[in-house]
Amino acid sequence: MISGAGLVDIELANPVDTFAGASGEKKARQFGTYGYSIRARRPA
Repeated sequence: MISGAGLVDIELANPVDTFAGASGEKKARQFGTYGYSIRARRPA
């Protein structure tokens, strides 16, 4: 999907526990939910 948008040099960062301390933390743990930063660039 990202490359389909014309972006290149796509990098996926390590997973981050974005639900730690949140009200939905228990459910996030059940489903193994993590947040990921994605970095990419649009060619010149």
